[in-house]
Amino acid sequence: MEYLKKAPKSAATGERDVRDKVQAILDAIEAGGEDAARRYSQEFDRWDGDIVVTADARAQAAEAVSQKLKDDILFARDNVRRFAEGQKATFVDSEIEVVPGLVAGQKQIPVSAAGCYAPGGRYAHVASAIMTVTTAKVAGVGHITACSPPKPGEGIHPAVLYAFDVCGADTILNLGGVQGIAAMAFGLFGAPPARVLAGPGNQFVAEAKRILYGRVGIDMFAGPTESMVIADASADPQIVAADLVGQAEHGYNSPVWLISLDRALAETVAELVPQMIEDLPELNRDNARAAWHDYGEIILCEDAEEAVRVSDDYASEHLQIQADDLDWWLANLSNYGSLFLGEETTVAYGDKVSGPNHVLPTKGAAHYTGGLFVGKFMKTVTWQRSTREANRQIGQACARISRLEGMEGHARTADIRLAKYFPGHNFDLSAAE
Repeated sequence: MEYLKKAPKSAATGERDVRDKVQAILDAIEAGGEDAARRYSQEFDRWDGDIVVTADARAQAAEAVSQKLKDDILFARDNVRRFAEGQKATFVDSEIEVVPGLVAGQKQIPVSAAGCYAPGGRYAHVASAIMTVTTAKVAGVGHITACSPPKPGEGIHPAVLYAFDVCGADTILNLGGVQGIAAMAFGLFGAPPARVLAGPGNQFVAEAKRILYGRVGIDMFAGPTESMVIADASADPQIVAADLVGQAEHGYNSPVWLISLDRALAETVAELVPQMIEDLPELNRDNARAAWHDYGEIILCEDAEEAVRVSDDYASEHLQIQADDLDWWLANLSNYGSLFLGEETTVAYGDKVSGPNHVLPTKGAAHYTGGLFVGKFMKTVTWQRSTREANRQIGQACARISRLEGMEGHARTADIRLAKYFPGHNFDLSAAE
């Protein structure tokens, strides 16, 4: 393995300790309720309008969105919905007779309420609204609250608001940042407390979710978006470079990595990327330039097996394969948030419209988790039922193991059943040795 370009920074570089500030805001809102949430909204977003988006405001947003954009939003929503429905079909209730007379099973239950966050700031994050709310809706969540930072005097971006609405949000809040997360978690402004929080956000939103995790479920711990391309000599260097630049524009700290199996390709991409960055609009250019300089890497690998080892070690959020024998890569790669096979697909398709969710693990979390999917909004719970005869075997084993552990109360719950169901029978219920 050889680095043709090595990043001077990593995803952990320069992380500020925001925990104390976020904790203080969460504590203040939990104690002060809606009034405190409003104060923070005025302070951070300069918003003093309605917090709960009214039906009239939803209708006005729909009128403000062009029919062409509506069609695109509905196209993306339907793709995300269909993919999520396919996922949900794999979650089935089941039961098995563990031993004769003892039947145990599992049941899928959606959470009662969820909170879905779409970022504000530099871009209108329509896709995040679609990905989170649609997935929660398919899962069968009882009440979906959605929020996004309002612009002063305007509120949530009309396209984001329209997406929230048509995807099925029950309550929409003009709230961003920690105050938005807190309002959904604590059940403010007439919405029930969210049992799961989902959606990307800045470091303050991510920290708020991290602190609240345990009290509520969350989709994942998230950092800056990241993308990797694995390419061989068959890849088109223009497309490889464009895909790297397209992800670098997310932000100044968004890592983009190329693993190349061909030196000539790698060197060509290294020349093309800075050129393509300079052709972007100013804000996008500034973000991509910083991301490529500080976080971009080009790694030359000897063969596909080495490329797999390097890629699995990075565990990238997005992983694109622009190489021969796509089925081999699908079979051999293990650690990634979402995989894009072949030149004909790209991360941007997944980010916006193709169907699989774009809320994905970053900073190595793909070593142990995938992205947002219907299962994040559902609980797999278990149940069991037993005949009295099955207690003959189950009860004895339970009593003996419980006494071995020193848990006499546990043992006696088995004893009393054995005595009732099998009167006069002498069981050996002493501690197993």
